[in-house]
Amino acid sequence: MVVFNHIQILVVDDEESIRRLTEKELANSRRTVRTAATAREAFDLIRRQQFDVVVLDIRLPDGDGLDLLEKFREAIPDVEVILITGHGNIDSAVEAMKIGAYDYITKPFTLDRLELVIEKAYQRVCLQRENRLLRHTQSRPTSFPRIVGHSHMVQHVLYLVAKVAPTNVPVLITGESGVGKDVVANAIHSHSRRVEQPLIIKNCATLQKELILSELFGYCKGAFTGATESREGLMALAHQGTLFLDEIGELPLEVQSSLLRVLENQTYRRVGDKQERHVDVRFIFATNRNLEDEVKLGRFQEALYHRLNVFQVDILPLRQRKEDIPFLIEHFLVLLSGDQPPCRISKDAMQALLSYSWPGNIRELRNVIERGIILSENGMITPNALPKSLIDQTGNDGAGGADHVFLTLDEIEKRHILRALEHSHGNRSQAADLLGIGRKTLYRKLKEYCLE
Repeated sequence: MVVFNHIQILVVDDEESIRRLTEKELANSRRTVRTAATAREAFDLIRRQQFDVVVLDIRLPDGDGLDLLEKFREAIPDVEVILITGHGNIDSAVEAMKIGAYDYITKPFTLDRLELVIEKAYQRVCLQRENRLLRHTQSRPTSFPRIVGHSHMVQHVLYLVAKVAPTNVPVLITGESGVGKDVVANAIHSHSRRVEQPLIIKNCATLQKELILSELFGYCKGAFTGATESREGLMALAHQGTLFLDEIGELPLEVQSSLLRVLENQTYRRVGDKQERHVDVRFIFATNRNLEDEVKLGRFQEALYHRLNVFQVDILPLRQRKEDIPFLIEHFLVLLSGDQPPCRISKDAMQALLSYSWPGNIRELRNVIERGIILSENGMITPNALPKSLIDQTGNDGAGGADHVFLTLDEIEKRHILRALEHSHGNRSQAADLLGIGRKTLYRKLKEYCLE
């Protein structure tokens, strides 16, 4: 889906009457208009602010429109330039379109005509940005994965997400691989004020060391061999949105200083560019490493660690919150069954899943359920549909394991209800809310398990 924002327009013309007219008549709730009388003034504005459309007079006191056109496109790769020209300069305007101008308008012109061309130019800008988003990473999804579970940890994470999402502070999500750090990041963005803007996701472990700076910050034409044109980086793509950098502990030390500068003052430099650019980005980070240990070992900058660790959300491994497993299984059975009725799971298979230690956490559980659906018989997942390694481990654990390993499903549900009642200090309405069931259902369960 194309993201349409407030249009930022720059009008560059040496005639004061045109600057005043366009600033007064074109600006509205959807458009902001800035003006400049010279090329120098225009480039000073560009360094401080991002623009979508530039309306450029082909003749300026300190520059020619054809030369300035290329410079504008190098400074702002996604910008569209509309030329204003007199009748005697139409040939130059046509030549400018051949080298990248969007359109030209001859003097005298009507505001309706200029407004129409600006709107069409902005639509092209949005489409170009959408294509770049799709090539680099994911833009705003149509739906966000939800945080599933009823453990105390899940309730605490939901509380933290609700508190931090509306703010702009950086968030550091920690936990083992596969615990769902990306789901929490999505939840933060989906409940933030930036939900209508792009969510850019990048795994730092996948960045090529030689290209990290250019991929994060973009580069100018001629910055290195093969840079035949200027390109924007992830920072520009995430402008006014959210940038989620997964596995931040993998980021090389030489890049960490540049990231620290962005966090401190929201400015950065493209590779090969001498000018700093301002950007408005909300940052979310995730790691499965202990960054405090990485700082002590000299592999992570202490200043960057303290700057990104403003608000931390820690996610426990699945083996430490097994009461969430039945809810996750039910969620994946519905999610992965497609158009078919959700599969059921046998008591023995559920017991094996509850007994397993889940070193791969939720990601591994999802894979096991997906395999189980494929191997199910008559819509039932049995132990035969589970991986042999899982069955072997749970069998070995059961030989000399703790007594709770082989609890029945009824006993697990009974204990879970008791935990909810204890957490709510005996308030049955609150306990029902925690369990995600109605009060009548809770009363029935209490009577069934003789807990009244």
